[in-house]
Amino acid sequence: MSNQQTDNLTGHNYDGIEEYDNPLPGWWSWIFALSIAFSVVYFGVVMLSGGQLSAVGAYDRAMAAELRKQLGGGNLKPDAPTLYRLSMDPQAAQAGAAIFATNCVACHGRDASGLVGPNLSDDYYINVTKIEDIYDVVSKGRKNGTMPSWANRLSPGEIILVSSYVASLRGKNLPGPRGHEGQVIPPWSAN
Repeated sequence: MSNQQTDNLTGHNYDGIEEYDNPLPGWWSWIFALSIAFSVVYFGVVMLSGGQLSAVGAYDRAMAAELRKQLGGGNLKPDAPTLYRLSMDPQAAQAGAAIFATNCVACHGRDASGLVGPNLSDDYYINVTKIEDIYDVVSKGRKNGTMPSWANRLSPGEIILVSSYVASLRGKNLPGPRGHEGQVIPPWSAN
């Protein structure tokens, strides 16, 4: 064997077969390292966005858009019968949950148990005495902007869907960091 060939040997010998040390090309090593770095950054961005940049978030947004088409887009009315009916509809709840996840989780938490905003899963409510008040609170806001007005950012149909979703959360009684706020109100009714 020549001297150059012995320099490339690793010293491993398997059944009389010697192993050469063939390093990967530099460009391949760089692409591999960059793909690992990209995956770490991408994972962080997806996690910080609450999953809204993931495939599941894109699916939820597409479902919400399709449901808006099916429900007539802007033909929904923010009255008690409509909100009550939509709060019992699983498809409307899914669309409302997607809107909630995009716009409301920063203050009310991913499970609506409250962070900066109040817990929406219990029977205690601030500024709400009947189901249609939820639409009013979402669209106009409360407490001098602490609860912002969403009328300029969401369509009336989206506000109705997210309001019906919030109404559907009642009674889950998830523990929140802020405790109970407001007063217990009667159960929702379609009247």
